[in-house]
This record gives sequence, structure tokens and C-alpha cells, in this order.
Amino acid sequence: MTQILIVEDERLINELIRMSLCGAGYGCTCVYDGDAAVEALDRQAFDLVLLDVMLPGVDGFSLMEYIRPLDIPVIFLTARASVQDRVYGLKLGADDYLVKPFEVAELLARVESVLRRWHKTERFLSCCGLSIDTLSHTVLRGETPINLTAKEYALLLLFVQNRNIALDRDRIYERVWGPGERGDSRTVDLHVQRLRHKAGLEGKLVTVYRVGYRLEE
Repeated sequence: MTQILIVEDERLINELIRMSLCGAGYGCTCVYDGDAAVEALDRQAFDLVLLDVMLPGVDGFSLMEYIRPLDIPVIFLTARASVQDRVYGLKLGADDYLVKPFEVAELLARVESVLRRWHKTERFLSCCGLSIDTLSHTVLRGETPINLTAKEYALLLLFVQNRNIALDRDRIYERVWGPGERGDSRTVDLHVQRLRHKAGLEGKLVTVYRVGYRLEE
């Protein structure tokens, strides 16, 4: 399930966004200030951040400095409607800038658009000679089916959706096994080794020293 972090200090707006996104099939985590956002980002991997600009403590523009190296798309949600603010937010690395008040339908459309650009919503994915159907959970190399376990499939999907991005072992584990599961980095390493062999990704799914792994295309 696509996971979205909502960083909005107005609780009614935060809850409205959460209900709308959950109704559309997204998983949501809600926080109400910049410090809590940093804690959530350290604790869990997200596919998208919805970020208010005017927050208690660390403001949204400052928080972008922390988010940008994580390679997570960001949509600013703010009442600051000036062209100067919009340009500044986009130059900081945000993928979109939505001015309050906004219609829920527009928010959902923009969320879907950003996720699509980041290759996180397509049914059919293609990478490194593999064809993936995310609805039927089938993987082909050419015409040959590749039989993967549920964890191996989730691991492959994570790498394909984040191709050419280095993913650290802790985030991989949280994303595939869940933050509540118990395990260690050796679990990730063993599954990556099996996935490399089964999917023919030797030389493509590379080890990043002291970090984790990256799928190169």
C-alpha cells in the first residue's frame, strides 16, 4: 500500500486529508509539527509527503532540507499563495504546490499525478528486462515466469519503484517486513541474494557500501 505522510498542524484539515486519502486506498500517517515529521521519516519509509509550510517549530520550507536527500516526493499544502512562495517551494525540490483552501478532488488528482511521475502507481512496470504486473503480482523475464515469494516480490517492487536510488537496509526492512516486525540486516541481505539469483539481477542490484542496495537501470 502506498504510504503518505501528512504534515499539517490544523487538526481538522489533517483529519479531512487523512479520511480522503484512506478512502482512496492510501495508507496515511498524520503529524502536526516539523519535529514529529522528522521522527516519522526516521521511523518509516513513505512514498509521498504532504507538507504544510507554516508549522510550529520547524517550518515546511526548512523541513525540505531534511526531506530532499531521502528522495521522497513532496507536495506543499499552504495558505501562502504568492508567486514568490510557490517558486521558492518548487526550487527547494517540491513536486507540487497546492494553495488552501482546495477541493479534495484536486488534492487526490495531484497526489496521483506525483506518484505516477515517480513510478509508484502503474499496474505494469518494466525494468532490467523484467515485466511486472502489480495487480496479479506476476513477474516475467521475456516470456518466462519468475516464481518469487511474497517478500521477494515486495522487495523487487520496492527496488523497481525506486530504481537508481540507494536504499538503506533499515528502510528496506521497514518497507517490506513492516515496522512492527523483528529481524536484522542479515534478513535483508539473504533475500536480496535470492532475488538477484531468481530474477537475473546480478550486476544490476548492487551493494552500496555501508548503506544498502541500489537497482541500476
